[in-house]
Amino acid sequence: SRIMSKMLAGLLLFLCALGPTTGIRLVGNGYTDILVAINPAVPENDDLINRIKEIITSVSEYLFQALDNKVNIISNILIDVPHPAFGDDPYTKQTKNCAEEGDYIHFTPNFLLTDRLVDVYGPKGRVFVHEWAHLRWGVYDEYNNKKPFYNDNGIQPTRCTSEVTGKWYELNNGFTQSCHISAETGLPTEECEFFPDKLQNAKASIMYMQIIDSVTFCQEDEHNRKAPNMQNEKCDNKATHTVIFQESVDKDALGTLLPLQARPPDPQIRVLSRGSRVVCLVLDVSGSMSVCKRIILQKQASMIFLNQIIEEQASVGIVTFSTDAAILSGLTLIDGQSSRDTLIAKLPSTAGGSTFICKGLLKGLEDTVGDEIIFLTDGEATDSVQDCLQTATESGTVINTLALGSDADNVLKTMADKTGGMFITANEAILSNQLVDAFSSLTSSNGNPTKQKIQLESTGQIVSDWFNGTVPIDGTVGNRTTFTVIYEKSSPTVYFESPSSSVYNQKNATDTANTITLTVPGTAEAGDWKYSFFDKASTSQAMSLTVTSQAARDDVPPIMVMAQMNQLTNNGNKPMIVFAEVSQKYSPVLNTTVWAYLESDTGHSEKLQLLDNGAGADAFKDDGIYSRYFTKLKKGRYNLKVRVASTGGVHSSPSTVKLNPPKPPTNVQPANVGSFTRTATGESFVVDVPVGVPLPNFPPNKITDLSAEIQEDIVLLNWTAPGEDLDQGTGKAFRLEL
Repeated sequence: SRIMSKMLAGLLLFLCALGPTTGIRLVGNGYTDILVAINPAVPENDDLINRIKEIITSVSEYLFQALDNKVNIISNILIDVPHPAFGDDPYTKQTKNCAEEGDYIHFTPNFLLTDRLVDVYGPKGRVFVHEWAHLRWGVYDEYNNKKPFYNDNGIQPTRCTSEVTGKWYELNNGFTQSCHISAETGLPTEECEFFPDKLQNAKASIMYMQIIDSVTFCQEDEHNRKAPNMQNEKCDNKATHTVIFQESVDKDALGTLLPLQARPPDPQIRVLSRGSRVVCLVLDVSGSMSVCKRIILQKQASMIFLNQIIEEQASVGIVTFSTDAAILSGLTLIDGQSSRDTLIAKLPSTAGGSTFICKGLLKGLEDTVGDEIIFLTDGEATDSVQDCLQTATESGTVINTLALGSDADNVLKTMADKTGGMFITANEAILSNQLVDAFSSLTSSNGNPTKQKIQLESTGQIVSDWFNGTVPIDGTVGNRTTFTVIYEKSSPTVYFESPSSSVYNQKNATDTANTITLTVPGTAEAGDWKYSFFDKASTSQAMSLTVTSQAARDDVPPIMVMAQMNQLTNNGNKPMIVFAEVSQKYSPVLNTTVWAYLESDTGHSEKLQLLDNGAGADAFKDDGIYSRYFTKLKKGRYNLKVRVASTGGVHSSPSTVKLNPPKPPTNVQPANVGSFTRTATGESFVVDVPVGVPLPNFPPNKITDLSAEIQEDIVLLNWTAPGEDLDQGTGKAFRLEL
C-alpha cells in the first residue's frame, strides 16, 4: 500500500486490498495521495462505491468546520470483511504513541451501505472524521468503556468536555432504572451507562461522541484532564486540539494555513482497479560482484524469489548492468513451474565491468513504467545517478533497492524513498541469509493472505559435521512448503523427516547453483519437521536453511509477521522503536516469544526481545504488536530481522484496538493455533550520528500502568518497572511521592 500510495495522487478506490499508506500529504487546504482500498473478498458493488463518494464529501465539510475552517479532507481506509471481534464496527488501528500516525481505518460494506448504526454512531461522515483523527494525528478516544465513571467531588461520567450533560441509569428489558453503586469502588456497577442529552450547549468533543451535534476538538480551556480515558493516558492529559495543532505530523502546516472563506470544494475521486503484478529484476554484474562470490549469492536469492515468492499470474523480466545494460528476459507470465524454470535458467552467473547504475535503471524502466523494479547492486555508481533519478521518480515505477555489502551506493535509499519502494541492506554471508530474506520480504498481497508465501524459518551456521534442527509447521500453513539449503563449497547430505516419520532426501530434491530445494508434495503435515545436513567435506563450510509455506486452507488465514521501525532515519537525538506485529488476519496472536536482530553494515549488532506488555515502547498491551526501544545508536545502515516462536497453547485473540461508543455485542472465542515459528525482514534504516557528538542519556520510560489496591490497612501498588534507559536495563530505585 505504501508503494501504491506514492505512485498515484488523489483519492483512489482500489478494488483490491492494499493496507495502510504512508504517502498522505497536506497540500494547501486539503489532503492528497490518499487511498481507499477495497478487498477483493468484497463483491463488486456500484452502490458501495457511490456511498463511499457521498460519505467522503460529507467528511470534507465536517472536518473543515472542526479545524477552524482550515482543512478539507478525504480519508485513507480499508473496506474489508468484518473483523472477527468487532463485526461491522468501525475502528482505527493505532500501534504507536500520541501524535504519531496510525496504521489504517477499517470499515465494512455493511456499515457503509446500511443505516442501522447511524443512531449509535451518528452520521457516517462524522464517524470518518473521528477515525481520521486517530489515523492522521494520533489522538485517542475521550470515552472509556472499561472505566465509564470516576470520582471527582462526586460521581462523574468519563467524557470531554465535562460540560456534556446527560443521564445515567441501567437498562433492564427495555426499561430504565437507577444505577447501583458498588460498595467497593463507590462507583456505579458495570450495568450502568451514561446517556448524553441529544441537545447540548457543549461543542466538544469529536473524540468523545461524534453523535452529539458538535464540530470541534477539545481545546485546553475546556479539556477534561481528570477523565480516565486513553487521550489523557497517552497524551499526558493534553487536549486533542493541542496535539493536532502543536504535535502532530501536520502541526507546521496547520499553524500557517489561513481559513477558507467559502465551503471547501468536493474531493476529486478516481476509481481504479489494480492489475496483476509486473516486476523487473535489475541485477548488478559488475566486477565487484565476483568478490566474496556475490554473483552466486545474487543468483541463489533470485532463484528463491522466482521459484517460491513471486505469485502466479505476475509478469517478471530480468535486466543486468555493469559497463552496459542488457535485457536477459523480457516480461514473462508466471504460469506454472515451467515459466519459473525458464526465468531461473536466464539468471546471470558471471561478473565484470563497471557499475553504471543509470544504464541498468533506464533499461529496467523500458518494460515497467508504472510498475515495479527490484534493483540490486553492491558498489558505488560509476555514473551520476542524479541524471536518471528524476526520470525514475516521474515514471511512477516503484523501485525496491537492495544494497549488498557496505560499499553499495547511498543513492539506493534515496531511490526507494522517492518512488515508494523498500530499501533493504544485506551482507555477503551465507550464514546470515540476509539477501535471501530481503528477496523473500518482497511479497505483494492481493488482499488474500491465504495466497501469500510466508517465511517460517531462516537460519544458518558453520558446519563441520552435522547441522540439525526442527521447524514446526502449524495448522494454518502447509501448502507449497519448501525447504531450501544453500551451501558454500560442497553439497551436503540432507535429510528431512515429517512428524509421521516420512523421510525426504537428495532423491526428492533439486541441487542447482549450490542450492538444494525440497518442495513437499501436497499439504505438508502439521507438527515438528526435523532436518539434518551432513558436511561430507574435509573442511567446514557455511550453510543456511530457508523454509517457506502458504496457507493450508482457503478459509483459515495463516499467522503472519510484519517487522518495522518507527522511523527510517535517525541522527541520534532520540531513540528508535522496533515493532513486530504477529497476527492472524485482523486478530492479534498473543503470548509468543519475539526477538529482533539489528545489524549494521559497519559491524554493530543488537539483539532485543520485543514485548506486548503495554509498557515502555509498547503502546497497548495484548494487541499483537510487540515493541522495544533501540537506544544503542551507532552510525550505519541497519538490517532488521525478526524471529517469532511459540511452543504451543498460543491463541489468537480479539484485538484491543479502541472503538467508538456503544455497539452491538460481538463474541469471539480465542482459537488455539499451536506451535509455530516465523521470520520477517523489515525495511532497513539509517543511523547518521555526527562524528564526536555523544548520544543522549535517555531516562527511564514513563510508568503508565500504576494501580493501587486497598486491603484493610495496607495499600498494594502494582506497576511495570521501567528500565535504566527507557525500557532497556534495570532501574536502580523508585520513589513514591504522595
